[in-house]
This record gives sequence, C-alpha cells and structure tokens, in this order.
Amino acid sequence: QLQLVESGGGLVQPGGSLRLSCAASGVTVGAYAIGWFRQAPGKEREGVSCISSRGGITTYADSVKGRFTISRDNARSTVYLQMNSLKPEDSAVYYCAAAASGPRRDYCAGYVTSSWGDYWGQGTQVTVSS
Repeated sequence: QLQLVESGGGLVQPGGSLRLSCAASGVTVGAYAIGWFRQAPGKEREGVSCISSRGGITTYADSVKGRFTISRDNARSTVYLQMNSLKPEDSAVYYCAAAASGPRRDYCAGYVTSSWGDYWGQGTQVTVSS
C-alpha cells in the first residue's frame, strides 16, 4: 500500500519561494505518476502539476507555468514541487496524489480532475501573505 506524506508548506511573502516534498513509502514511487493538487477555502481542488512515472512528461496548470517546477528522485522515493514567485492566490492546501496505471501513469492523462489519484496524501498548507 502506497502512502504519501507532503511537507514543506508554510508562510511566505509574495514573490518568495517554497519547495514542497511528497515522500512515498510502502512501494517504489517510480511505478507511479505523481500529481500535485491544491484546494483553497471555498474552491474546488485543482490540478497544479504532474510528472509521469518515468519522468519524461511534466505538465502544469496555466496559472503556475514558468513559476513552478516538478521533479522526482526515485532513489529517495520523493517528488518535489519548487514554487517560485509566489502570489497570494497560490495560497491553499497542497496535496500530492499517485496514479498507478494506464494513461494517467504514463502520460499524466486527466490529472486536472480531483478524482485522478489512486492514493492521496494529507496535504500541507501554503500561505502567501505580507
């Protein structure tokens, strides 16, 4: 059973940076695509970024393109989300999720939907405020 734990959230000023980590345990993370999602109060969960199981495909929501970078270190069973030039509208609880099979795993297909992941972490809070 795959377990995911997010870390790295916190309070940061606008324009600042954070790096989120999604640590996997239980099975090798290399067998899964990993997506990052976020949910702000009163809003639906939205896909932010995704990296395929082999790392060859990365995708980003338009709102974070050029500012966020996703990467994976399978040896450490960890996926990272480097977030730069943060804005107040980036404030949310950030979740990572894993997809185990098919186009979701191989191509991050459909990662923008909140039902994408087979496994989910508990989330980490990111607050961007002065």
